[in-house]
Amino acid sequence: MAAPEKKQRVGMPTQDPKVRGGNFNEVALGYTPEMARAEADRCIKCKKPLCVHGCPVEVNIPAFIAEVVAGNLPAAASVIRRTNNLPAVCGRVCPQESQCEFKCILGVKGKPVAIGRLERFVADTEAAHGGLAAPALPAPSGKRVAIIGAGPAGLTAAADLSIMGHRVVIFEALHASGGVLAYGIPEFRLPKEIVRRESEFLEKLGVEFRFNTPVGPAIPGPRLLEEGFDAVFIGTGAGLPNFLGIPGENLKGVYSSNEFLTRVNLMKAYRFPEYGTPVLRGKNVAVVGGGNVAMDSARCALRLGAEKVNIVYRRTRAEMPARLEELEHAVEEGIVIQELVNPIRVVDNGEGWVGGIECIRQELGEPDASGRRKPVAIKGSEMVIPADQFVVAVGQGANPLLTRTWPGLATDRHGHIKVDSHSLATVVPGVFAGGDIVTGAATVILAMGAGKTAARSIDFFLKTGRNPDPPVTAPAAA
Repeated sequence: MAAPEKKQRVGMPTQDPKVRGGNFNEVALGYTPEMARAEADRCIKCKKPLCVHGCPVEVNIPAFIAEVVAGNLPAAASVIRRTNNLPAVCGRVCPQESQCEFKCILGVKGKPVAIGRLERFVADTEAAHGGLAAPALPAPSGKRVAIIGAGPAGLTAAADLSIMGHRVVIFEALHASGGVLAYGIPEFRLPKEIVRRESEFLEKLGVEFRFNTPVGPAIPGPRLLEEGFDAVFIGTGAGLPNFLGIPGENLKGVYSSNEFLTRVNLMKAYRFPEYGTPVLRGKNVAVVGGGNVAMDSARCALRLGAEKVNIVYRRTRAEMPARLEELEHAVEEGIVIQELVNPIRVVDNGEGWVGGIECIRQELGEPDASGRRKPVAIKGSEMVIPADQFVVAVGQGANPLLTRTWPGLATDRHGHIKVDSHSLATVVPGVFAGGDIVTGAATVILAMGAGKTAARSIDFFLKTGRNPDPPVTAPAAA
């Protein structure tokens, strides 16, 4: 008989599934101080804390958890913010289960410490008590850096560069800060007020935001260097929606997940006409995809009033890239997962609108390049899923609006910017890039990690006139 786990992991309270499916309020309700201390006390204070190696933004996890145990929450917040200027965001949307918590030694025989939930608790407590004052900044370096894109990579690079003493200006195409945090992740997972308050912290650091300013269409990228910026970081993300290329995708009632989520999240279409952007409200909605974006789209459709929502996925639940927590929440809310089913045609209802999704059943064959078993169509298994709205959530490509107006930038065949893998320098001197515009669509925390790497490289470039080789490494944790 296996020995019982010494201390049970403290669960986080959530809204009742029957209630939350009808509102856009945050699903997870957060820890109480007693819950947080009990969970933090599970940490066994490893001599070699592997959890730190699993964090792309290098948070000193044992140190902040120790402060939670001691009840010293301002100190815990200070520890986190030494390397992470978006803790309330990371505590909510980062895939800790595959990063810091995956490395936690308690996970070998039980459940790891809930590092993400503790980070969220510390950040929310900090905000409830007036927020953290900006750190003392060094003397101005006299150097100016342009950041293109106010998403996770850009915000992280901007904060770090400002703390290093450089003048930072962020150019953002949309009317609000956050990038995918604002337009892609729903209110019930990441309230926009949190994105706003994290951005306000950057303003305390002296970062300037210029909204409604798309670099490329409005300002050619090379002009930034010509008009006085000493370096540029490109963190525009991946914003070009992918489609399936099947008949009927031009019917009314078909959305890309990009448009659907942008309307709902950033433009608050769920509160129309209070806010001026409408969105079609389907009664029978089908979403194709198996990632977090598909889960977000399906759960938004439900909250908009859909009577039935199907997620159509060509593999099984076991292969879905979505976070397990998001999948579980979707199922709890009544969303149906149609496994081993692949759309082949959007059916016309006779009036130019979506009337259903014709699919073919799949079976799993040999593993493909991703390591997952490849779905293979079963001949003669066609079937139609009733639907009046169809959301395509099968990934994103690189938006070419910037790169095609900056001829000197090198891109790969997918349109992603080519960079040095260590320094994130592009082939254009003084220009660096990171996040989804380089790697393709990935996670918020990996984009933030790229922002940190780029900030160090840019600081080195501004001081020496050359790119770092070998790359600049992180300072030792305090």
